[in-house]
Amino acid sequence: MFDFATLKFIWWILVGALLIGFAITDGMDMGVGSLLPFVAKSDTERRIAINTVGPHWDGNQVWLITAGGAIFAAWPSVYAAAFSGFYMAMMLVLFALFFRPVGFDYRSKLNAKRWRGAWDWGLFLGGAVPALIFGVAFGNLLQGVPFWLDDLLRPHYQGSLLTALLPLLNPFALVAGLISLGMLTVHGGLWLQLRADEPIAGRAQKIVATIAPAVTILFALAGIWMWFGVDGYRIVSEPAHNAMPNPLAKEVVRASHAWFDVYRAFPVALLAPAIGLAGPLLAARLSAMGRAGLAFVASALAMTGIIGTAGLSMFPFIMPSSLKPNSSLTVWDATSSHLTLSVMFWAVVIFLPIVLGYTVWCYAKMWGTVSAGEIETRSHSAY
Repeated sequence: MFDFATLKFIWWILVGALLIGFAITDGMDMGVGSLLPFVAKSDTERRIAINTVGPHWDGNQVWLITAGGAIFAAWPSVYAAAFSGFYMAMMLVLFALFFRPVGFDYRSKLNAKRWRGAWDWGLFLGGAVPALIFGVAFGNLLQGVPFWLDDLLRPHYQGSLLTALLPLLNPFALVAGLISLGMLTVHGGLWLQLRADEPIAGRAQKIVATIAPAVTILFALAGIWMWFGVDGYRIVSEPAHNAMPNPLAKEVVRASHAWFDVYRAFPVALLAPAIGLAGPLLAARLSAMGRAGLAFVASALAMTGIIGTAGLSMFPFIMPSSLKPNSSLTVWDATSSHLTLSVMFWAVVIFLPIVLGYTVWCYAKMWGTVSAGEIETRSHSAY
């Protein structure tokens, strides 16, 4: 039904949608985990916070698994290069995520302060560390990744495996990481304001009022930094977009302000950074007015704008190479075959509505404010 070039573009949109879906759903869980030591003072209060996400966190995390699977199937070259270059960072994320299922399932098995306190901090690490590292990864993609492709299209990296993590933690990438951590923390705080009883909801509201404006400031700072201090990438020549993928068949140059080309060519794309800047402030304002539901929607829009800004700025690049720009991987030359993209597309058309349907049903059936009375009547429950 669709030609090869159209399918390549569709899958760029679909992978982006999966990443945004992960940020909105599982980011909420990570935000709650990041806030756990600060919004809940007693064991009952911590159980209230945990129970707001307890029934949903495992389903939400499937968005991350699905996004990884989609990258593997749709962009195998990106999957191979990224999982090699970001190996240490991904292992750090993985080890942090280990604390989440074990913490949720085992925290309340023993009524011991030290036991439960240790798992509370484990849930904090499982929320804050991945949120930070995901942003750091995007920050490094915008700067270019130190890899190149040989004649057999095998990726090679500069440096050793043991020293691979430190260069990723550069100042611009850390700003991107703080944006990611901040926006997920705001999202989790709004969820607590929406679902948790007092005094947790009030504490979460105060935190949102502080962090949301900081997200806008950091996002603006990142944009200014990109304009003055981060060179972008521009394709000078390339094969037809319908051609079979070959990353080395194009010519790429690094250029100042190249990441802003899309906004000059398509001014409507400026909606993404505008939403990313205004969304956190709107969420904070609605939160202060006690409109937590609308604030949660505004937060989701803000994350869509921020992630969308990164994707639009880099388009059509997915993973630019800082060592040999011609080795950069793009939407047009890092994909699977036409048949693979077609089969995956129809799988999405069939199964995505089913997934969204039962997800909405689960949230609707388990909706309500989590209170201390409810927690105390279920002292031996899983959470």
